[in-house]
Amino acid sequence: MPVQYSSIVQEHQAVRKRVGVFDISHMGRLTFDGAGMLDWLERVTTNHVAKLALGQIQYSLMANDAGGLIDDILVYRRHQHGYYLVCNASNRSAVVDRLENHRQGAEGDFHDRTLDTAMIAVQGPRALSVLQPLFDQPLEPVKYYHLTTGRLLSDVTAVISRTGYTGEDGYELIIPAQEAERIWRAILVTGQAEGILPCGLGARDTLRFEAAMPLYGHELSAATNPFATGIGWAVKLEKGEFLGRSALQVWKQNPGQTRIGLRLAAKRIARQGAAVLDAGRGVGTVTSGTFAPTIQASLAMASVEPAAAALGKTLEVDVRGHIEPATVVPLPFYRRKP
Repeated sequence: MPVQYSSIVQEHQAVRKRVGVFDISHMGRLTFDGAGMLDWLERVTTNHVAKLALGQIQYSLMANDAGGLIDDILVYRRHQHGYYLVCNASNRSAVVDRLENHRQGAEGDFHDRTLDTAMIAVQGPRALSVLQPLFDQPLEPVKYYHLTTGRLLSDVTAVISRTGYTGEDGYELIIPAQEAERIWRAILVTGQAEGILPCGLGARDTLRFEAAMPLYGHELSAATNPFATGIGWAVKLEKGEFLGRSALQVWKQNPGQTRIGLRLAAKRIARQGAAVLDAGRGVGTVTSGTFAPTIQASLAMASVEPAAAALGKTLEVDVRGHIEPATVVPLPFYRRKP
């Protein structure tokens, strides 16, 4: 997946206004089948897998013993005793190792399907118009964070989810790897009338950034607890024992930092690692920043001391030696209209 096909801004605007297609096959895809899989997944993830209805998807986390994050993940309930787990590409080996080291005799079939499947995301307000002609099941009734199964091009078995990491409506396709190029080309042909563009990693990052979705390696890391970055809602301490629970109980009482949004007064971009200051005193660090194409402003997410997080508060950001005023603003920066 390239950084860009045409330009980051063009691809970004295509998704916001029309439709774009992303090859996200780099994401890890693991399957679990069997009656023993539920207890195993509950043991290694922070959210409550048992509450998933058939065809529902859950945002969850895998925590280390100190309450930091191994990865943020999606858990799909495909059928009665069958699950998909989608994880970040760079963390796939760590996720698999964590799973294997804590299987504890769970009976069933567990497979890493990353190499024998592909994953394509069709995102934007016209995503439904592009995909529906290719798929044999109705897609409009599929709710947010739900999935369906059926056939693409009449003969390709597919799992299609509706999660939308870009902040727009959209669908994600899991298909056999050998069919990826054929499906990709069919989507581009069908989407031509809708103004579709193939999109790269650059637009994927600016889109998720505007929607304030945390990214592993930026807002999330092995040293970051979920309560500090605003995703503590995906930790269900009350469900019973799971890996990292004891440490997470402590972090919930005192997360230490909090995630905020910043709007810089000037156009300079605050990159990851830039110091956030309050009257000259360091109070935090930028985790992600860019000039947001939709908002037309220099924005940043930062991890700061809770006392510096009040909406409307004026802070400063050290942008490569330039001290730039910035205002604390609400997250997300962008929210699509219903």
